Amino acid sequence: MKIIQYEDRYRDDMIFMVLEAKNALGRVPRLNEDLLDVQRYYLSRGEMFWLALNEDNRVIGCIGYNKYDQNTAKLHRFYIKWNLKRQGIGTELLKTAEEQMKKAGYRYSIVHLGGKEYFESKQFYPKHGYIECGPDCMRKEL
Repeated sequence: MKIIQYEDRYRDDMIFMVLEAKNALGRVPRLNEDLLDVQRYYLSRGEMFWLALNEDNRVIGCIGYNKYDQNTAKLHRFYIKWNLKRQGIGTELLKTAEEQMKKAGYRYSIVHLGGKEYFESKQFYPKHGYIECGPDCMRKEL
């Protein structure tokens, strides 16, 4: 596995992986507008988005962040290919995002956990130092 900064050539594969991940969670797969144009919604603003690729250069995970306020970045679109969870991919993506947020001068990372269907997030983030800061919201000091 390798983690790279987002490249447009992986867009369709990433979208397919995200839709599969949502389906595996029992959600009706819906496409988020920002995934159609990662360049516009993340990179052109000085924010970041990464992809995890397998040995065949297929997308197996993704994560991005946007500025929330002067000291805080908010994680977005954190997905792992449904059949590859619990293999360290998510931990590596999160670590990459947190390191970059810290380099960019952010002191905190926050994440909105979503609804009941995102039960895995409520177990994952506390293992990585996140604490509740509101309804379905967690925060970590970087």
